[in-house]
Amino acid sequence: MFTIDALKEIGLWMLYITPAILFLYIAYLILSKAFKYMGFNSFEAIIIVFVSFIFDFDILIMGFNISNIYLFSYGNWLVGINMGGAIIPILLSVYLALNKKLPFKKLGIGIIIVTIFAYLVTYPDPSKGIVAKLPVGLLPAFVASVLSVIFLYKDFRKAAPFAYISGTLGVLIGADFLHIGELLSYQIDKPINAIIGGANVFDMVYISGIVAVILDGIILFKQRKNKGIG
Repeated sequence: MFTIDALKEIGLWMLYITPAILFLYIAYLILSKAFKYMGFNSFEAIIIVFVSFIFDFDILIMGFNISNIYLFSYGNWLVGINMGGAIIPILLSVYLALNKKLPFKKLGIGIIIVTIFAYLVTYPDPSKGIVAKLPVGLLPAFVASVLSVIFLYKDFRKAAPFAYISGTLGVLIGADFLHIGELLSYQIDKPINAIIGGANVFDMVYISGIVAVILDGIILFKQRKNKGIG
């Protein structure tokens, strides 16, 4: 039997959690439909929007951090890789490239161009990792969107996945992989984590992927509307 106090606590708990659940559900409906319109199914949309974001937090299973996976040590630097900011975007990008049958030559060019921009707008900071100042940190996302429209303007269903892949992989390579050597060259007095796809780069990868896709949706929706395509 539940006591009156217990029922009140349950009621308060439901009151606090219900808005959050509704927000997530509404966000899922909006984003999944928008993503579906741009060539993504609900499963892909959930991974892009929610699963990657969840792994931004430390998730411990039996004392093992599955969000940040340790790779090796370099002096006092503890190098690892983030699940949500690196592993999931890489695996999802490979899946999308194959599943959507994207043109690999154009995709490679897109990734290289975004990589250059991502490298130029980021820099290593031994106290913060790899960082970028706003608003220039959003530049790779805009570049990825523009490139997808240029390369796949006539193939609407492939443009948004192209933007996601070039945006996320370009940022990951340009910001983290190309700067990691510079970061590790700093001499530090105590052990510090250097996580590929973690912290600031996670935000940049995550935002770049979503912003690039949304920009694609706006641009290409206007294109289809002007042509009278339903």
